[in-house]
Amino acid sequence: MLSLWLFACASEPVVEAPPPPPVTAPAVVDYRGVFAALPADAATPDRPCSAERVELGRTLYYENRISKAHDVSCNSCHGLDKYGVDGTPTSTGNKGQKGGRNAPTVYNAALHVAQFWDGRAADVEAQAKGPVLNPIEMAAPSEEYVVTVLKSIPDYGPKFAAAFPGDADPITYDHMATAIGAFERTLVTPSKFDAYLGGDDAALTDAEKAGLATFVQSGCTACHAGALVGGKDYRKIGLVEAYPTTDIGRQQVTNDPADAMVFKVPSLRNIDKTGPYFHDGSVADLPTAVRLMGKHQLGKQLTDDEVASIVTFLGALTGPLPAAERIAAPTLPASGPTTPKPDPS
Repeated sequence: MLSLWLFACASEPVVEAPPPPPVTAPAVVDYRGVFAALPADAATPDRPCSAERVELGRTLYYENRISKAHDVSCNSCHGLDKYGVDGTPTSTGNKGQKGGRNAPTVYNAALHVAQFWDGRAADVEAQAKGPVLNPIEMAAPSEEYVVTVLKSIPDYGPKFAAAFPGDADPITYDHMATAIGAFERTLVTPSKFDAYLGGDDAALTDAEKAGLATFVQSGCTACHAGALVGGKDYRKIGLVEAYPTTDIGRQQVTNDPADAMVFKVPSLRNIDKTGPYFHDGSVADLPTAVRLMGKHQLGKQLTDDEVASIVTFLGALTGPLPAAERIAAPTLPASGPTTPKPDPS
């Protein structure tokens, strides 16, 4: 009987185990659709950037004689060789007065949804008008005063005429701001991130790609997306956990209590060059800023590794400054005999 049992067992077919499933590499998530490459400039049909207008705007950007004491220009607070900032919590203006908010960078600013932290100026042309008359900043007493100064400097006549051809009286306050805006619309700083967005996978290092993934997965793109990685919306600071500030933000513009402590979301382009951070300039270093945003905006306690990874990615958003000849301080036109003298009062 034993032999029959053995024979029966031996005659059963052998069933082989199924082969293991093929091993596939983990899927690589492509985050390119969340962002967009920067354009070559911010010119529009309504806001062209002719060579004459841009060159006049560059000169006016450095022109300090339109300030009350002839000692403050646009470049004083938005240094073109310093990535468009002055590196201080709040800037110094007329008679050493300090502004109430941190001066944002002028680079890529023309692509923002609006200007100033509270969005009170629609574009860079409107923004250029404000600081000139602000008593804390350039403190010019009136638009008429500024026009008088510009008309008293002989070389400005031909420059304005070339920039605004066909205008019988080209030196106006509006034209001054339009020229400065035209120059600022050329201040665009693409970086290696734009090459990556264009399809060059090797443009970013593995560490930068890992930082990009951490940035997206942490929820940062709820505010910081698109070509500017921000700059296109408004958010309350302290959205999840209250942020210690007494600045009511956009409510000053709209008078709507819902806009209390709401500010324009800053662009993260060149962010590692444009500290200190936030509307009050209260945070000196980028890792701390990232950690605080995780806490106050996302309700997350980011780990040291997550913070470091995000900061690594943010470094890839820094582009080279424009060619030196495009942003260097020009030789300002010589004063005329009727140019108003500095007012020390």
